[in-house]
Amino acid sequence: MHNTIEKAEGKLGILTPGLGAVATTLIAGVEAIKKNLAQPVGSLTQMGNIRLGKRTENRYPKIKDFVPLADLHDIVFGGWDVYSDNVFEAAMKAKVLEPMMLHAVKAELEAIKPMKAVFDRSYISNLDGDHVKQAATKAELAKAVMDDIENFKEANDCSRIVMVWCGSTEKYIEVSAVHETIESFEEGLLNNDPAISPSMIYAYAAIKLGVPFMNGAPNLTCDIPALIELAKQTGTPIGGKDFKTGQTLMKTILAPGLAARALGIKGWFSSNILGNRDGYVLDHPDNFKTKEVSKLSVLEDILQPDINPELYGELYHKVRINYYPPHGDNKESWDNIDIFGWLGYSMQIKINFLCRDSILAAPIVLDLALFSDLAKRAGMSGIQEWLSFYFKSPQTAPGLTPEHDIFKQLIKLQNTLRHMMGEDLITHLGLDYNQDLVEAM
Repeated sequence: MHNTIEKAEGKLGILTPGLGAVATTLIAGVEAIKKNLAQPVGSLTQMGNIRLGKRTENRYPKIKDFVPLADLHDIVFGGWDVYSDNVFEAAMKAKVLEPMMLHAVKAELEAIKPMKAVFDRSYISNLDGDHVKQAATKAELAKAVMDDIENFKEANDCSRIVMVWCGSTEKYIEVSAVHETIESFEEGLLNNDPAISPSMIYAYAAIKLGVPFMNGAPNLTCDIPALIELAKQTGTPIGGKDFKTGQTLMKTILAPGLAARALGIKGWFSSNILGNRDGYVLDHPDNFKTKEVSKLSVLEDILQPDINPELYGELYHKVRINYYPPHGDNKESWDNIDIFGWLGYSMQIKINFLCRDSILAAPIVLDLALFSDLAKRAGMSGIQEWLSFYFKSPQTAPGLTPEHDIFKQLIKLQNTLRHMMGEDLITHLGLDYNQDLVEAM
């Protein structure tokens, strides 16, 4: 396959609907990394290694030296927001990064001004911006976003564009008739169907132009039949949803470990406090519902209580998110896990994770942008399940249960990269090292 991957030539434009805490932390970070002021910690594409061949060969190149990814110096950023602040102003207000760090890249950040956003108050009732597109129909809004993409590409001399949703969580909705086919969806755009959300308008605009789209929030977006079909037609990589950052990251690390040792779990109580705009938006029950569904599904899928009823059949799982302004972007999560072992004896695990939401999310956005661009150049279209590693609710083909175990997700991601480059897949079987065992079999 590697002969058919187009080279990463020219500039790559990364466009984010939403230029809030996550996007500005990413942009400032990449600009600082370009100036050698910091390291891209947490980014698999920049700092991760991949094993090739047998363990005895000792080949462990960095991923960025193994697959043809866009270079950080070839990246140009842009985006949309309901507030008109440039990226420097938005980053200062988000208070994620130290002012000194931001001032070191001030000129680069000030140059990035948001385009007017597609916004619908009924989807995020706790936000109200003034930097918003006005149009008679949702079809016109979609056309305006497409124009933005094309104009950005031309103005910044980009050869390729990718889009990653970094906006707030929209209210919970389920798939309905308007989402079923491209025809019904496009008709819905013309008729201002209320079930078409702003995030769907961005996704539609991107996919229609063949621009890879990754959804960083838990809302229904590119995971509707109409947009999945459109992605196949236009040869566009899509995926999502909801960046796997704090508490859920811990769950997908810990739950597989407990399941691997066949230890039982009676209950898992999760509580979060956070004070950034994300927390404010989630303070509304409609938006919290979207997030809750995303967070709750993880344990169910990892532990499979239907297959392991003795261990997980009685599991009580509760998730709470509380808006607490003093913490800002520093999210704190507490987990209390009631487990049981041999002969049913009870034990407990407590986790107190004082994480920084945007610090964990920014490298995910970078990796998704670079990997979705790679997928596009490799001719891979539709749902990119190998990128499940980055998501709380990975998008999968209809009828498939998502894989939430982070270690299996990593093996899948690495094997996909090996496959792309014509290297042997690694199964970790290791029988060829133990010849006696093979002969005995």
